[in-house]
Amino acid sequence: MKIPDFLKKGDKVAIVCPASYMKGTVDLAIDVLTTWGLHVQAGETVTAQFHQFAGTDDQRTRDLQWTLDNPDIKAVFAARGGYGTVRIIDKLDFRAFKKRPKWLVGFSDITVLHSHLHHRLGVASIHGQMPKSFEDSTQEALLSLQNALFGKEMNYTYMQNSFPNRAGTGEGELIGGNLAILHSILSSPSDGKYDGKILFLEDVGESHYNIDRMLWTLKRAKKLDKLNGLIVGGFTSLKDSDPPFGQRFEEIIMDKVHDFPYPVCFNYPAGHIENNHSLILGKRVKLTVKNEETSIEYTK
Repeated sequence: MKIPDFLKKGDKVAIVCPASYMKGTVDLAIDVLTTWGLHVQAGETVTAQFHQFAGTDDQRTRDLQWTLDNPDIKAVFAARGGYGTVRIIDKLDFRAFKKRPKWLVGFSDITVLHSHLHHRLGVASIHGQMPKSFEDSTQEALLSLQNALFGKEMNYTYMQNSFPNRAGTGEGELIGGNLAILHSILSSPSDGKYDGKILFLEDVGESHYNIDRMLWTLKRAKKLDKLNGLIVGGFTSLKDSDPPFGQRFEEIIMDKVHDFPYPVCFNYPAGHIENNHSLILGKRVKLTVKNEETSIEYTK
């Protein structure tokens, strides 16, 4: 796995919108990144709109392409997620990017890009706060993003007792992101092997029955059989049916992995939440799960 060069003060970074259009501005994010010593350039899609998208597919492709090709740009931030990255992923040319990898930052719909970079190009990326979410972000989450970008300490330990963990230890490459997006790219060129990996999952706004259905799809596709660990992040703003589905989302998840031996932790602070801690997807981690305590240690 290729790890892009970590940032240093004076580096140039870019903000673009590869999916839904940006409501509001990225001014606050630019101010924050500037205080980190970075020079920020916003692409045309940050202010563009074409129906629900940040410009047409061609506009969004072109805007992201120049950030991938430009050797002066050292990191690329997706301004927001929403929907639309899958519409442009096959239009992008990654040849220059592969020669000079750079950090790509985002979550939610940006899972398409994360998965494509890891499985097709072998390049690590950062699952973390996007400019749209800077305003509501905790300072702790923003610090985790700064640490990820600048190559500082990323090991993390947290406590939770909202749902029983499955204790154990596992080590492997960290992969994953948004469950709905991972489900949507199954068997596509952006999909990859899960065996031996540590899988992270999060989602927002889904119905309980749909979470069940998507996880059944992953299970039947043998994606969950040979993991070395499962990290369950935020599953927020969930909807239930009438009559109710009858299970919490944690129970839905545990049902799918019940027969497998690897550790499972819940309530990891990452996803569509204010305290969205950054994760370096593509790096190897050691996952240590106890009854109420979970630790992630980056090993390479």
